[in-house]
Amino acid sequence: MFFVYEILSTALTIYFYAMIVYILMSWFPGARESQFGQILASIVEPYLEPFRKVIPPIGGMIDISPIVALFVLRFAETGLYYLFFELLM
Repeated sequence: MFFVYEILSTALTIYFYAMIVYILMSWFPGARESQFGQILASIVEPYLEPFRKVIPPIGGMIDISPIVALFVLRFAETGLYYLFFELLM
């Protein structure tokens, strides 16, 4: 059971850092248009899209939905830990 948790936890952690890289790429002009940026967008954007639909940009410019998405991802990882080690053990 620990092996399954480790795989899922590692996948969530990798996804978390991929999101951070993608968010930081928005600060550099043309970075998201690079091949790496497009690959990262195809991985991260499907997760961010529901958050962007619910949370409008502040002042029309500042998008806080990625921050909320990162928090939700961390809560999911915490919930996964609780599920595997508190409920199933």
